[in-house]
Amino acid sequence: MKKVGPTRGFGSRYGATVRKRYSKIVKEMRKPHPCPQCGLQRVKRISVGIWKCRKCDFTFTGGAYTPTTKLGIVAKRVAKGAVAEQQ
Repeated sequence: MKKVGPTRGFGSRYGATVRKRYSKIVKEMRKPHPCPQCGLQRVKRISVGIWKCRKCDFTFTGGAYTPTTKLGIVAKRVAKGAVAEQQ
């Protein structure tokens, strides 16, 4: 049976837990993500923290492995509430 997935070349090295964590991160990073500008699932990672939509060429910053982080979502929610409070 042939191994598949991001950890296929590791063999028995590094331990099962580390391989599972690495596999989870890489799968999340490589899956299609929605563009914050056009909404299509065309966002790819350019480098660490830099993401680009292949449809509308919108380049933005985000997390190292995902375009949005949990902290970023919370910050956006707080900022949105502060703007609504001022009006």
